[in-house]
Amino acid sequence: MRFLYVAPRYHTNQMDIMKGLKEHGHEVCFISHYAAIIEDYSYVQPIVLGYSRLYRLIDWFYVHVLHRKDPTAIVFKIRHGFPPVGRLRKIIYDYKPDIVILRERSVYSMAAYLLCKRKRYPCILYNQSPLWAEPAKTDPAHRLAARLSPRLRMTPVMGVRREGTSIGRNDYFVPFVIDPQRARQDRTYFDKGAAHILCIGKYEVRKHHLMLLSAVEKLREKYDIRVTLAGEATNHFQKEYCGQVRAYVREHHMEDIVTVRTNIPRREMEREYLAADLCVIPSTLEMASVSQIEAMSYSLPVICSDTNGTACYVEDGVTGYLFRDCDGADLQAKLDAMLTDRERMMRMGAAGYRALEEKYNFDTYYTALTEMADRIQREQLY
Repeated sequence: MRFLYVAPRYHTNQMDIMKGLKEHGHEVCFISHYAAIIEDYSYVQPIVLGYSRLYRLIDWFYVHVLHRKDPTAIVFKIRHGFPPVGRLRKIIYDYKPDIVILRERSVYSMAAYLLCKRKRYPCILYNQSPLWAEPAKTDPAHRLAARLSPRLRMTPVMGVRREGTSIGRNDYFVPFVIDPQRARQDRTYFDKGAAHILCIGKYEVRKHHLMLLSAVEKLREKYDIRVTLAGEATNHFQKEYCGQVRAYVREHHMEDIVTVRTNIPRREMEREYLAADLCVIPSTLEMASVSQIEAMSYSLPVICSDTNGTACYVEDGVTGYLFRDCDGADLQAKLDAMLTDRERMMRMGAAGYRALEEKYNFDTYYTALTEMADRIQREQLY
């Protein structure tokens, strides 16, 4: 079959999905709004279509004039940017996809959806809003957005079942896909007697690198710890915050135990995972991080915030620990509990690896996708 993806960027969390599709004999076309610095095109070379000329002018004014001091202004284009429609139409119609996956309810995706709808190409919305969610808003703007978006939606975020939440009949949980990399018996732990912590995340304040370093500082006399921070620092806001992290390391005399790395190519990340004994994701406002799944693929236990969208992938006390969001003291307590028993750490890593094999594999993803496409055709949900 011919699969078409339209998304803001070709993210590394798509890699093993693309690999699986290609290995099963399918064709893949990936249209992205823009390209990031850290991307791996081993399986698919995306078409970086960009935005229309008019929108590029609007975006420049929005980012560099109206919100020049706002580090989040650069993401305005993800939801509001519109494509060069003529070029987008030509690519889609020439490709003639069997299944189309559109990322987010954005202006870009809506344009692609309307083009696909004319040809009755089955479209699926992919976003990271929780599966268990409160009823959708029904004001005119939200109703219009729903009409201009695919009827069926998939998400890798389970959410929390509680009073007031439910699963929509057109919503599906389709997990991230990461191939197993290294089982417990095929790797080593605690090189030179130290416990190595790996933290992956862009250098942004909400990623809470400093909170993690503060917790490690309080535990360094109790445990032999090493920390590697690995993340993207490409725009000036990220570089500025990365500078603050480096300054903290110097001022607190942690140069001997903390390594700060930036912009590591994905193909080099295996070395970091194999050098680690524990993965910690201290960030807040995290819609859905893929790092914990990647860590599980290398048989690492994971500690992450209980509000992380993909906290559902970490079974508390079995494959890792969850700490209270933005609570440095609780993060320190969970680190302490983890580091005190190294044999348990390795058992948790092995349990995470098994969970990955059983639940978060390509077959699960592919089955869900094809079932959704069949339903679209069967029920005429174009």
